[in-house]
Amino acid sequence: MSYSVQLVTVGEGEGDQRLDRWLKRRYPQLGQGGIEKMCRKGELRVNGGRVKASTRLEEGQEVRVPPLPTGDTKPEHTKSKVSAADARMIQATVIYRDDHIIALNKPPGLPVQGGSGQTRHVDGLAEALCFGLDEKPRLVHRLDKDTSGVLVLARTRQVAADLTAAFRHRETRKIYWALVAGVPTPYLGEIKTGLLKAPGHGSKGEGEKMIAIHPRDIDSTPGAKRSRTLYATLYRVGSRAAWVALEPVTGRTHQLRVHMAEMGHPIAGDGKYGGSSQENLGDGWGAQVGGIISKKLHLHARTLSFEHPVTRKTLTITAPLPEHMKESWETFGWTEDLAKDDPFEELQ
Repeated sequence: MSYSVQLVTVGEGEGDQRLDRWLKRRYPQLGQGGIEKMCRKGELRVNGGRVKASTRLEEGQEVRVPPLPTGDTKPEHTKSKVSAADARMIQATVIYRDDHIIALNKPPGLPVQGGSGQTRHVDGLAEALCFGLDEKPRLVHRLDKDTSGVLVLARTRQVAADLTAAFRHRETRKIYWALVAGVPTPYLGEIKTGLLKAPGHGSKGEGEKMIAIHPRDIDSTPGAKRSRTLYATLYRVGSRAAWVALEPVTGRTHQLRVHMAEMGHPIAGDGKYGGSSQENLGDGWGAQVGGIISKKLHLHARTLSFEHPVTRKTLTITAPLPEHMKESWETFGWTEDLAKDDPFEELQ
């Protein structure tokens, strides 16, 4: 053991990153579980105060590091945990790359981040995306596990800070495509509700989900947050299903899925929010269009537009549909080029 407590100053260029990531860079053998345990016990402190693993550090702060196992006091080069097959898989998802940014077309079913001990998620696989740089790219926003589409990572700490701020201050524009049960009317409009996290069950909160709150009740409902989504119905299959474009103006957890379900048109394959009380739904599967249409979630982050933090030019990244959605589109006779670049221009 290293029996001495260390007081380590957060250096220049090390600000605006999570405490756990900062620690892992300095002490690579430290695991996520160990870091969280030290936080819970109050052994890890920043400027004398208790912290969480997700606490963001600032330059000049002093981190109290408790005694660590021998070897944890010096950074070491550890062998890559990413298999050759996973490295090829994640590299094949790259749809844009420059010296500052990497964008992926995230496959459905691949988590963006994982729990302790799990490496098969984008953050864990990102070391296969260095492409010559010393550090792995950093996440700056999220997508649900079963949602596919554009996911941007920053290749340097400064770009990560700039992009994280852009997402936080809504200086980005995202347009999603979805297949929904039924046909939303009017064809073009907006959805405004409060969203409240309802507790799940079990030690890890299994079954936790968001519930919609009527706008008039938001202020009187503790924990409710305002949310707003623009939607545009692009094409329809009779009254059975519709291709819908969605633009989240706010960025709440599961916002698009809750909003479409609240309208009575849940997203196809949404087992969490597509309850079987609606038309076109099947018990146990949530929203289901039927026939040969896949039961996977049909929600795809189609485009992401933002100001490039270095060139200052507007960058728009577009992701092709995943295989199961492509098959559904072919079944209905739709092609990706049928949609306008901006389905919401009439709302501007």
